Amino acid sequence: MNKKLAAAVSCGAVLMLALSGCGGDDDGDKKADAWAKKVCDKWEPELTKIKDTNDELKRVASQSSKPEEVQKTDSAAFQTLSDSYKNMAGSLTAAGEAPVKDGKGAQDSVVKSYGEISKGYTDLKAKIDALDPKDQGKFADGLQQVAGGLTEVAANETASKEKLNSTGLKVIYTQKGCQVSAPGKG
Repeated sequence: MNKKLAAAVSCGAVLMLALSGCGGDDDGDKKADAWAKKVCDKWEPELTKIKDTNDELKRVASQSSKPEEVQKTDSAAFQTLSDSYKNMAGSLTAAGEAPVKDGKGAQDSVVKSYGEISKGYTDLKAKIDALDPKDQGKFADGLQQVAGGLTEVAANETASKEKLNSTGLKVIYTQKGCQVSAPGKG
């Protein structure tokens, strides 16, 4: 059961891997670079929180942790992840329209995706909080449902990454703030 949750958490780190160490096309557009820097300066602490939180989720899921510890860790992690994606969406909006081809459309699409990811983590927090860690059988069953929900959120993260990669917004990859180190990267 914990291995399935660990696998789902690993899938949830897809966006982090996409934002770490990726290079973008440098078209010399100073406006796009300045816009991307503004976004990434705000995103950097959020991306770091996401990475650290995913690491903690994997740690707890891969160990023989007590149900109370799993519940407490997962609940706090899902809240952190929800807040981080919400903050990233807000930062993207606050940066103004991206000075790239179809900047507004791409930006709106990613902001909407981040909102859905944030809501997904809020829903997972409610599910994990509702579990009774004293009844290990029911807790295990409930944890399976949480793992399934986490897989859905990971799919939304992958879709968001693809939206970023397929638009002019990929200019963010040139900015240091959006290149948070991921496991196995230096």
